[in-house]
Amino acid sequence: MTLPLRRSSGWITACVLAALALALAGSVQAPAGTSILPPGALAPTDGQRATARKVGRILEEAHYSRASLDEKMSQVVYDRYLEFLDSQKSYFLASDIRDFDAYRLQFGNMIRTGDIDPAYLIFARYQQRDRERIQHAIALLQTEPDWTIDESFEFDRTHGAWPADQAAMDDLWRKRVKNDALSLLLTGKTWPEAADILRKRYERVLKRVDQVNTEDVFENLMNAYARAFDPHSSYFSPRSSEEYRIQMSLNYDGIGASLQLVDDYVTIVSVLDGSPAAVAGTLSINDRITGVGQGHDGPFTDVIGSRFDDVVQLIRGKAGTAVRLQILPAGAAPGSTEKVVEFVRNKVTVEAQAAHKQVKSVVRNGRTLKIGIITVPGFYEDVAAQSAGDPDYRSTTRDVLKLVRELRAENVDGLVLDLRDNGGGYLPEATALTGLFIEHGPVVQLRDTTGRTEVLDDPESAPAYDGPLAVLVDRLSASASEIFAGAIQDYHRGLILGQTTFGKGTVQNLVPLDRWSKEPVNGQLTVTIGKFYRITGESTQEKGVEPDVSLASVLDTKEIGENALESALPWDRIAGVPFKASVGTAAAPAVASLASEEDARAHHDPDYRWLMSDVAAIDTERDQHSVSLNLKARREERARIDKERLERENIRRAAKNEPPFQSIEELDKSISKDSKDKTKDEAADVLLEQAAQIMADMVIGARPAPQQQKTARAS
Repeated sequence: MTLPLRRSSGWITACVLAALALALAGSVQAPAGTSILPPGALAPTDGQRATARKVGRILEEAHYSRASLDEKMSQVVYDRYLEFLDSQKSYFLASDIRDFDAYRLQFGNMIRTGDIDPAYLIFARYQQRDRERIQHAIALLQTEPDWTIDESFEFDRTHGAWPADQAAMDDLWRKRVKNDALSLLLTGKTWPEAADILRKRYERVLKRVDQVNTEDVFENLMNAYARAFDPHSSYFSPRSSEEYRIQMSLNYDGIGASLQLVDDYVTIVSVLDGSPAAVAGTLSINDRITGVGQGHDGPFTDVIGSRFDDVVQLIRGKAGTAVRLQILPAGAAPGSTEKVVEFVRNKVTVEAQAAHKQVKSVVRNGRTLKIGIITVPGFYEDVAAQSAGDPDYRSTTRDVLKLVRELRAENVDGLVLDLRDNGGGYLPEATALTGLFIEHGPVVQLRDTTGRTEVLDDPESAPAYDGPLAVLVDRLSASASEIFAGAIQDYHRGLILGQTTFGKGTVQNLVPLDRWSKEPVNGQLTVTIGKFYRITGESTQEKGVEPDVSLASVLDTKEIGENALESALPWDRIAGVPFKASVGTAAAPAVASLASEEDARAHHDPDYRWLMSDVAAIDTERDQHSVSLNLKARREERARIDKERLERENIRRAAKNEPPFQSIEELDKSISKDSKDKTKDEAADVLLEQAAQIMADMVIGARPAPQQQKTARAS
């Protein structure tokens, strides 16, 4: 959850601004000296050295923990940096790590002085090892492996040891390449076909190794420092800062084409409705971009094999300017005649990430109920447009208010807000959205490192919707989502359905690093400056928000969540504040009754039973950390998995009076080619249907509400 600097509230603003101003104003010059970097290695720029010093000062002086970059923290940063580079321990040798250990205690002082060359030296070694490994992998493809040997490949080496020597590393990569090839053989490829596919794949990876630039290294390094303080403090390079701005505002200046790197070509995946690309109608799905020219007659830049984000930056630009694309049409062979298309850039809105609605019909006791669903992917706000006084600026609350009004006009009987996969966003949007559904009152408490607490009220004078309400969450619902869900639960305004949420109870401030600075610093930092608490005084940190009615999920709570992250701040609680619970609490059916009805329904619902059995199968697979490299054994394992999957699907189809699939191939063909993850998509649909069913129970079981409100005070 981000608290924009301009939107910080009350005394927290003063505290944060004072600390940040002090941190950004100071400067320590890097010592002069001979570079330790090998010839040709990437090196930090003077601007990056200055930025490092600013980042270090901010983290030490403004972070909630007030931790110091001492020798103990230096070791944490060092470990984080190695994890960023080689988390699977598949590139560095144990001897490399022994060499690097000479710098283990220096990382704390490095960022203060800006003398960050040791981190670039470590990266240079990583880049060298990366090239060596890929070249070795390509060489291994000259000989077909022996598929009859009973051996296994450990694909999860997170907690493993660094390979002791070159022989151990070579054996690890022999197994890795063998597993890559075996996976292709299981799809029906022959060894020559698999070897050719892998050779091209590895060659592309080798090319990417040399496309890394100093900004990439610096961003990883600064994030190693930030994440040593807590998992949610982050550094954004200038380029990443723009991507973050787009995520928060849902707009950018460009042509409105979604792109993806396929082999060496940046390829058209889709075209956004209403965008310049859509209006022109000159692009087709799977067209490949071979060149980009600026203006009506600027020279073309060849982009085949270029970094994906470099190509994206060439295509984006100021609204009103022209850009030309050189296109190899979909399906055409390289060398075929290309076409040139021209667009005038304009503001493009990313509607797919905005709140949207649908209506589900549920039959209860002979009555057809209309259940409104509003999906909220994130808590966004176009800060620049709002600051400029644009009356039509986009925000989560404004969009949801519009959708609520539309659903009320459609006479829906109940409303479900779907916050699954919603990782949060702007804090002001969480309080404002809550205000659409509760009578005016406190929503969340904020506390800074001194222990001072501020209570944030909702800004709305009256709710926009006072009917039956439920909030659907999962393990990826975090931060601002947890503030909203927690407030709705505390006010007894509605029911929380789904899975225990992520457990992110910290607040970040977004700091442009060039603020108050005379040095050539760049990028921005999100730094954790406080923790938030429910109005009952309970923190959501690590524990999350518990649902009133639990639903199955394919997400693993042991692997996903704040409590699975290193350096996470601890859970605690503070005093609660007075608030008035909603009158709807007495009108709605008891939670125990709704949970019982849901259990009974789920027991007979073929789709939900299918989901539960799929979750069980996925849980079994999660316990695996290695796979057999014996082709016969893997084929038998694949056959078993496919058989069980087909059986689960046919049990569901039989319960729905649908004809069974005769083979796994027939099942696979039934899956939409547009779906990247059919299981996840279907699971999402099943859970949304269950949420609609629970809402129907709430509507049918509701009693007339009493007239008085009750006052609650948390202990």
